[in-house]
Parts: sequence; C-alpha cells; structure tokens
Amino acid sequence: MRITFLLHNAFAIGGTTRSTFNLAAALSERHHVHVVSVFKDRTRPRLELPPAITLTALVDRRSSSPDSADPRIHQAGSYFPRGDSRRRQYHQLAEERLLAWFATCSTDVIISTRAGLNVMLARFGPTSAVRIGQEHLVHDSLRHCLRRAMQRWYPALDAVVAMTQADAAAYRSGLHLQQPSIRALPNSIPAPHRAGTARTSKIVMAAGRLTRVKRYDMLIEAFTRVSPQRPDWQLRIYGSGPSRIFLQAEIDRRNMAEHIQLMGPATPLAPKWDEASIAAVTSAQESFGMTLVEAMGHGLPVVSTDCPHGPREIIRHGIDGRLVPRDDIAALSRALAQLMDDQPMRETMGQAARARAQACFTPKQVAGRYEELLTDLQRHFPADTQTGRRDLLSPLYVGRATLGITARGAYRRLRRYLHAAHALTQNTHTSVRDPHAR
Repeated sequence: MRITFLLHNAFAIGGTTRSTFNLAAALSERHHVHVVSVFKDRTRPRLELPPAITLTALVDRRSSSPDSADPRIHQAGSYFPRGDSRRRQYHQLAEERLLAWFATCSTDVIISTRAGLNVMLARFGPTSAVRIGQEHLVHDSLRHCLRRAMQRWYPALDAVVAMTQADAAAYRSGLHLQQPSIRALPNSIPAPHRAGTARTSKIVMAAGRLTRVKRYDMLIEAFTRVSPQRPDWQLRIYGSGPSRIFLQAEIDRRNMAEHIQLMGPATPLAPKWDEASIAAVTSAQESFGMTLVEAMGHGLPVVSTDCPHGPREIIRHGIDGRLVPRDDIAALSRALAQLMDDQPMRETMGQAARARAQACFTPKQVAGRYEELLTDLQRHFPADTQTGRRDLLSPLYVGRATLGITARGAYRRLRRYLHAAHALTQNTHTSVRDPHAR
C-alpha cells in the first residue's frame, strides 16, 4: 500500500514532525511511505528522516530557490482556511502547488497533519485515496472561523484522528459530525537506544516550543520556590520560540541564572532525557504530550499539569508520575520537591513510566492501530466490478484507483478537480473565488 503524509513543514523541528516520522518509519516496514512537505526552508530536515521514506517539498523558501523570486508568493491565497495560524504562509504559489499535487498524486492513503491542510484535503484531495485528517491541537483551542470551515468540509474526509479519547469526544461534539469517523490514536515514540539508568543526576528537564501555552514561566516560578533548599539541582528547558526573551528575563529577575538554563533546541533530544532525573510539563493544554511520552520512554517520572487533554490519559498519578491542578504553582512545587528529595521514588516511578511507554506508545503498536483503521475504512469504499472490494492491506493490491466509483464520488471528484484547474489557470493579478462559497 502507498501511504502519503502531508506536512506543513517537514524540515522544521516540532512534535508533529517527530510523530509523523516515527509513524512513517513503522509503516514503511510493510508499505511504501512518502512524506510531502508543503514548504522547505533548508537542504535537509532538522530531524533525521527514516531511511525508507521519500520526501518531497512543494515550495522551496530558501533565498537561492527560484520560488523565492516568484511573484505569486506575494499574492494571498484563496482556499486555505482562516483561523489556522499558518494561513498567511499559504500564498498563491503554495496553494497552486498543493492543488496541482492533489490533482496528480498517485497514492492509496493521504494522512494530513494540521487543520488547515485537512480542510484542503477534504475539498481538493483525490477521492480515489483514503483521506485522513490528523488533529494535533486541542479542539477548544481552535478559532471559531476555522471550526466553521471544518464543519463544512470535514464530512468529505474518510476519518479524523485525534490524539486522545477526550479530544476525540470534543471534536465529535464541537463539529457536530456524524461522518467521517473520529478516532483516538496516540502519537508514538521510538524505543530508547539505552536501557534505563539510575536517576541520580540533579536535573529537572522540560522540552518544547517556547510559547505561552507551554507556560514555562510557571515552571520557573515553581522551581525557584524549591531551589533554595536544594541548591545542587538544575532546571534545563530545551527548545526555541517567541517566549525566549521573556523567559530569560524571568530567570534573571529571580537571580536564578546559575540554576535555570534555557538550553535552546537539541536534535536529537534523546541523550538529554538520559541526563535528567525528572521531567516537567506545565502546559495550559496538550492534545497529546509528545515530550511527555518521550520522557517516560527514557525512564523519567513526569510532573505535569492536569491540563486538557493528553496528560491525564497518559500519566497514572502516583504510579509513573504526578498530576497537579493546572494553575496551582504551589502544588507543582510540592510535587517537584517530593521527587527531588526521594531517589527511590524517582527510580520506581521511572521504571513504571518506561514500562507504560513501551506497552502503549511504540511506533509498531500505533502503526498497527492505523492499519486497523484502514481496514475499517476500506469497507466503505466501492467495490471494483472485476475483483470485488479492494483490500488496501493485501500484498496483492497494487494501489490503482478502483473503477467502481459512485455517482456522488464522481461528482465530488470532478468538482474538486475543476476547482484545482480554475486555480491553476488564474492570472496572478486576478482574485480566485470559490463558486461554492456561501
């Protein structure tokens, strides 16, 4: 089977890219896997691309690329939905390249990885392929205008995948969708290269993009409260982002520069987890919590805010980590202090955390659940008049589009391709309008 993942930017560091590469690597053991990145801003991806995966970029944003001189990059796009935080990046060139790829791609499954791209896949993606939209953001964090676009176009998808059961329920309720099916499938982490070690270091570690939603200022405050009694402990925060200057100012204001360091991005991150003894998560919301599971996979107990929705479905409170009320800095300080002061507890919880990660979140297990989803979805595809229902997972299936397309599907495909052709033939100074817009 030919499986294609559609990413906004596979060349950047991020939890979505990491989880996609992990899943793609696992699926590539049995299938042909391709990653399509809408944008490219460097020669090689920052994260290591699995060897069996092919990678294609649609728009090259490097200054040396002809794309950087194309006048269409200065023309606003027409189709990428409002409300997605990346909308301004989808200029006319990006949209035309994406629509052209949809019109010509030859694949059996397309898995898109952000809401804006999911809408584009629903509107313009080939109906000959199974079309799945992944949701890596908590439903309640989405803007109203984006939700409206999702309500309108998501019924054309074959499935929507949320990261947790709670968020899957929120998408069902919030989008009022009967179809497509909405499933909860977690992200996966690769197995650590090293066995678990004794947690004797005096390092608390956090990792992720430095943004307001991660609330590292809360972590800095909590650590500052417990640090005077534990001067040999350090807090290390890995990542980059727009909050770096603010966070450094918070550290300096508290005179904690010797104890709290902003380490910048690290690739790979795995060796850094092996150096730490405790992991900390202070997010206001987490659709899943990729770094949380990575830390558990390396045998670290995690102290996390009990935020919607990921941590509470991953951490077993008191067994492999601690959950504290989302806005309670005092409770966060107490949980950190308890683990900092009790090495046997750290090791016991760390071993339980590692076992849970290996039992629930390995790429092989998650890939198997995706294959189960595809097996279910294939039952809804029309039967080929010669061979009966196509079996996407059969080794005899060569991936050609089925001939038995329903009238509704044929009309939907024709309309989508007419949209694509219309966009591709517009002059750069002409505004493209959607004839089906309300």
